[in-house]
Amino acid sequence: MKKYINIACAVLLMTFVITACKKDNPIDEDGLLITSRQECFVSNFELLGTDFVTVRTKAATIDTTAQTVNVTVMFGTDLKNLYPQFTLAQDCKLEPKITGRTDFSDLANPKVYTVVSGNRKIRKDYKVLITVQPR
Repeated sequence: MKKYINIACAVLLMTFVITACKKDNPIDEDGLLITSRQECFVSNFELLGTDFVTVRTKAATIDTTAQTVNVTVMFGTDLKNLYPQFTLAQDCKLEPKITGRTDFSDLANPKVYTVVSGNRKIRKDYKVLITVQPR
């Protein structure tokens, strides 16, 4: 009888472990929670130099309709070694991921970043347009 109680307890324990490990909230390939949010936009943008100090002359202009980020940088800025920082709507993510310095020196071909909504169903491409301040 004691043997059957131990087996029943083991089965019950395994049932609890299996249900506790069940994923109620889906996770994407980056380990981020997928939510029901459909918002998908850039709310702020910063551009830092190699010393991690801003190189902007004024706040970036973000147009969520045209999906552009316009930023003017100081004259003499090393455009090959910049660190962009995006602030996005809640639960959004950015593609490609920013993992270090970014080369923005080809001003004729602006960098494009994709903002992906929290539900991962809406994608919007934002162009980062850089202007260098004249002397």
